[in-house]
Amino acid sequence: MKHIIYNTSGTCSQQIDITLDDNDIIQQVTFLGGCHGNLQGIGQLVRGMHRDEVIRRLQGIRCGYKATSCPDQLARALQQA
Repeated sequence: MKHIIYNTSGTCSQQIDITLDDNDIIQQVTFLGGCHGNLQGIGQLVRGMHRDEVIRRLQGIRCGYKATSCPDQLARALQQA
């Protein structure tokens, strides 16, 4: 198992806590701060997905005028994993 704690930048959430199994399948994702309901939903949707698929789907998503978003920050965290 791999455990990642990623400090976000440019979003309402401050931190993402990720657990991956040895095959890079996401077991759990939790966000600290941000839009709680939406971020719980993202965590549930990506559970069971391979790290690379989540990166492919979420990378580059923007939040309004911001250059990033919570989903994009999740992709960035997984890229560093």
